[in-house]
Amino acid sequence: MARARNKVAAKQRKKKVFKLAKGYWGSRKNVWTIAKNHVEKGLSHAYSGRKLKKRTYRRLWITRINAAARLNDTTYSKLMHSLKKSNIDINRKVLADFAMNKPEVFKAIVDKVK
Repeated sequence: MARARNKVAAKQRKKKVFKLAKGYWGSRKNVWTIAKNHVEKGLSHAYSGRKLKKRTYRRLWITRINAAARLNDTTYSKLMHSLKKSNIDINRKVLADFAMNKPEVFKAIVDKVK
């Protein structure tokens, strides 16, 4: 008796992997074993990349806040300490946005906590 190999499911599985491998260079995009390995590796990097993105943006916000704070005769750490002491709850993302796009609002915040 012939061996039954669920060809429909196998094709769907391969199709899914090849769709994820679209845009890869060389045989990574069209050879099953190589594509499967590189897609798995890529997905594992994507997981850690999502965590790194948060870290990178926070660093960027802190740098922008510090640069704007120094233009207003203070430092990042002193500004954040003053904000916390004054019970002003404003996150770094919004503060960095004010520092970049609305410097007059940022200056008003700095003057309020001084």
